[in-house]
Amino acid sequence: MSDRFAPLRTLCAELGVDAVALVPGPNFARTFGADFGTNERPLVAVIPAEGPPAAVVPQLELGSWALLDFPGEVFDWRDQSGYADAFAALARAVPVSSLAVEGQVMRVFVHHALKAAYGDLRIVDGETAISGLRLCKTEDEIAAMERAIAITETALAETLDVVRAGMTEKEVESRLIAAMFAAGAEDLAFSPIVVAADNSARAHGHARADYALRAGDPLLIDFGARWGGLCADITRTFFVGHATDEAADVYEVVRAANARGHEVTRAGITAHDVDDAVMSVLEASPYADRIGSKTGHGLGRDVHEAPYIMRGNSQVLQPGMVFTNEPSLKKEGLFGIRIEDDLLVTEEGCRSLTTFPRELRVVG
Repeated sequence: MSDRFAPLRTLCAELGVDAVALVPGPNFARTFGADFGTNERPLVAVIPAEGPPAAVVPQLELGSWALLDFPGEVFDWRDQSGYADAFAALARAVPVSSLAVEGQVMRVFVHHALKAAYGDLRIVDGETAISGLRLCKTEDEIAAMERAIAITETALAETLDVVRAGMTEKEVESRLIAAMFAAGAEDLAFSPIVVAADNSARAHGHARADYALRAGDPLLIDFGARWGGLCADITRTFFVGHATDEAADVYEVVRAANARGHEVTRAGITAHDVDDAVMSVLEASPYADRIGSKTGHGLGRDVHEAPYIMRGNSQVLQPGMVFTNEPSLKKEGLFGIRIEDDLLVTEEGCRSLTTFPRELRVVG
């Protein structure tokens, strides 16, 4: 039996269940080395604590599934006949009474299909434990993330070279996306955030087609490429033409908070410790009333995953974890500043996978 299932089998004992079910998503991709999109057709693999796994797979996906070298039975189904019989066959092949699923990924209709096929089946939410297997990145994953970040930073540098007053946020966003794919991105990690002026104070603002950049505007760019299944996530805030005295002052506070995150991060401390150190810099500034959110979040196959870097989270950082260090200050109706890096936790401290300069920069 393939060793790739050993961690999931171990989880069965920890969660007190007979099997784990995976559906397309980041945990599936890490386990099988490939992913399938989600649509109206259910696809699920069940890995028991002991014995061979089995899967329900849409008939039209069998060609792609064959590439996975799956060591168990596969029950396929067609749109015309529906998937109920395939799930019933799955239940006969892997006769379990309890199952851990990914609570944030499995869709309700797949859950119902499993319940209908198995009858008296106890389903538990094993999201935290299953996704926890991805907390510490492998060397290959770190290398893929570095490639994604290099693509991202190349695209940012090329885009900034053409940014000028008079361009719209949407024009900047379009150039950024084109530059990412030209640099080798396999996909976008998420929809880019390209926002200026008062729009930069919105946590997840959208680029406007009807707003032209003006001298003195802050321009906040939050984006990332995806490569090899891993994500980049970087934010830098620039200024068009010049920065006002207030904006420059706020920027330096955020930069100091970001630097503090770099300084304190190391294996053995908690997510709370990092956030407390970063937030303390912001709280000691004249702009404490502009604090927007926690320090950051884990990064990997998902853009947002554990560990979440916030006060109250006692999760201990371990070598191989990657998270964003993204302090911000914002005031609705005025502007927002954010500086975001991707930090790899090491025994000695941390290594910033992002290297794009953090000093205040004027563009255009």
